[in-house]
Amino acid sequence: MTMSDRYELTVVVPVSGRVDNTLELHRDYAAAFDEAECRVEFIYVLDGEYPGVRKLLGELQSEHDNIRVIQLGRWFGEATALRAGFDRAGTDWVMTLPAYYQVDPKSIVQLLNHSTGADLILGRRWPRADSRLNQFLTKAFHRVVSFLTGTHFNDLGSGCRLINKQVIEEVPVYGDQHRFLPILAHSRGFSVVEVDLPQSTKETFRRFPGFGVLPRRVLDLITVFFLVKFTKKPLRFFGLIGAAAAGLGLLLLVAITAQRLFFGVPLADRPALLLASLLVVLGVQLLAIGLVGEIVIFTHATQLKEYTAAEIVNRDGDD
Repeated sequence: MTMSDRYELTVVVPVSGRVDNTLELHRDYAAAFDEAECRVEFIYVLDGEYPGVRKLLGELQSEHDNIRVIQLGRWFGEATALRAGFDRAGTDWVMTLPAYYQVDPKSIVQLLNHSTGADLILGRRWPRADSRLNQFLTKAFHRVVSFLTGTHFNDLGSGCRLINKQVIEEVPVYGDQHRFLPILAHSRGFSVVEVDLPQSTKETFRRFPGFGVLPRRVLDLITVFFLVKFTKKPLRFFGLIGAAAAGLGLLLLVAITAQRLFFGVPLADRPALLLASLLVVLGVQLLAIGLVGEIVIFTHATQLKEYTAAEIVNRDGDD
């Protein structure tokens, strides 16, 4: 009997950072699936040393045979922990759940009702039960994301997702990009929907990003913006910036030259001349980077897949 024969769904729970009462949380998750009569396997991925959690999971394993635990050698980040769980999933659908209370556990099975119409279903915490500060930060973050990527999501921070295995196989996730998995999947042509799930009343702590977190989030946004918009056409990104820089530099050089020829303004000790020269050089370098990127992509174009076929319709008699 294969894994897919035994279970209908694989639930991956990455333990990376915040952790609530593992026994209580697991029993709440398991009760929801039992009530829905859904046969599931749980895969807990410990991202580093969590001796207390590992002990509790050992107790659960002695009681249930549908729990697997993966211990990573050190801390790698939540994206890597998710990937480790995905690689060992044996079902066509995988659900990710946080190791702490985010949504009401009784509501997680509602995602299964949408598995026939989408490739990735994201559980949105709504209505929100946390502080006004948390809600304000969430709205501000998603407005920036929407502006940069052209997508419209309301709760990318939710760890409650139902994912078709094809999405897992075709959308690479690394670094801290697990938060942007719906955006990356959408950019590949997968169908992504959000489903409102009531937020757990136990998630009421006030969070505020630290000094190290905010710069990382900004860099993540820039990375996702580039991946969504310019992965297959780097010359457009670097070319636009390079052309603007070179054009501005050339205009300054023309103005400086005209001042020298017609108004007798000396060129010596003029910072504008140095600035114009630097802009031209910078613009040419950026254009060169874009061209190199285009050459690399052209060379490997046959190995790159940037689309997802939703359906293939053959005529009668076609093989």
